[in-house]
Amino acid sequence: MSWVVLIHRVPREPSTPRIAIWRRLRALGVAQLGDGVVALPEDARTREHLEWVADQVLEAGGTALLLRAQAFSGRDEQTIALGMAAARAEEYEEVRRKAAEAGGAASPGDKVRTLRRLRKELRDIKRRDFFPPAERDLAVTAVSELAARTQSDATPAPATVSALAEGGPS
Repeated sequence: MSWVVLIHRVPREPSTPRIAIWRRLRALGVAQLGDGVVALPEDARTREHLEWVADQVLEAGGTALLLRAQAFSGRDEQTIALGMAAARAEEYEEVRRKAAEAGGAASPGDKVRTLRRLRKELRDIKRRDFFPPAERDLAVTAVSELAARTQSDATPAPATVSALAEGGPS
């Protein structure tokens, strides 16, 4: 497997560009190999994203070097992949926990808002999930169960449905 590696250095001041670059790298789900050294599995999308980050680093007055790399051993590659999977596992676990807590939300409106937010979080995590951990399926299931509970809360009871169909309350 080939990796795109970005070796970068960003000036400490001003801190705004450095923080923006750090957030962007985090959103991409990079493997942090060392101080200022990150990697992603190589494909056209990841290469392009890291090229953009390298441009941001240069615009901030820093230095950036993009490389294509391959691990010498399967063990080294597995270490990187396991680290990336563990980071996503934590994020998926957080989504699962939030979905479980939202099941007891006070109102159907709260559940709907939480469901929308969790679906977006799940999409964002999946976008940077190169080595899916088991926690992914648990999070997807938890969000699906929340959606089902939210749907059942929003569906009127049968007596209410028949009353509405007859044109008045029962």
